[in-house]
Amino acid sequence: MLCRDIMKQLEEMYPTDAALDFDNVGLLVGRSDKEVKKIYIALDATEDVIEDAIGKNVDMLITHHPMIFDPLKSVTSEHFTGRRIIDLIKYDISYYAMHTNYDVMGMAGLAGRLFELQEPVVLEETYWDRREGMNTYARDGIGRVGRLTHPMSLKETTDWVKEKLHLEQVKVFGDMKQEVSVMAVSPGSGKSMIDAALEKGADVLVTGDIDHHAGIDAVAKGIAIIDAGHYGTEYIFMEDVKSYLKDSIDGVEIETAEFCLPFQII
Repeated sequence: MLCRDIMKQLEEMYPTDAALDFDNVGLLVGRSDKEVKKIYIALDATEDVIEDAIGKNVDMLITHHPMIFDPLKSVTSEHFTGRRIIDLIKYDISYYAMHTNYDVMGMAGLAGRLFELQEPVVLEETYWDRREGMNTYARDGIGRVGRLTHPMSLKETTDWVKEKLHLEQVKVFGDMKQEVSVMAVSPGSGKSMIDAALEKGADVLVTGDIDHHAGIDAVAKGIAIIDAGHYGTEYIFMEDVKSYLKDSIDGVEIETAEFCLPFQII
């Protein structure tokens, strides 16, 4: 199967026009006419991921986060991004990124189902089905908010989040005895989602990348935060996309990177 045919299949489910304006998604390196027999899916196109892909004779690399984001003035081996681009081209690996288009069309709903949210609604609407004309109604957006199957304390909610995401630790802002009935979830970097979660009546926001001031300010405003990390809330991308492709295309081997937090807590 050609790379362009796999891209077409991906974009039927996760259209590139659903990406936010600042983003860089789609085929970023390589040939669209590349014959693909093996796909490798990862969260980030790190040097370790690319080295692993090369060693496994991968034809197409798919990641969530785009390796090329800020404008490049040169591509050389002196720069870490340049080295990765050079290796991808050298080994004829087509590289495709699906970032906020997947956040909107895949990740948000996946997270809502993972936490069994009841009657979930979009946390922040960002995408309208333009095919229906003139942006007349919201189709989807970032994050989900909904009621839990039953109220829990913040401590119980935290333990449940750790269990669902298979994490040993998370960071929590809030009173552990507080009752939680409504949860908002925004995988990845969710500092900008705090006010939206408050407006939707959430008792807690599950997300990542919450800094000191954002966390204590959120509690002062009336919402608890469970910071499960950027990687910890988004690695679910890999198996989800693998499952979709396995159901959608034939004759292509699909492999995912191993779960690997990009840091250590000592």
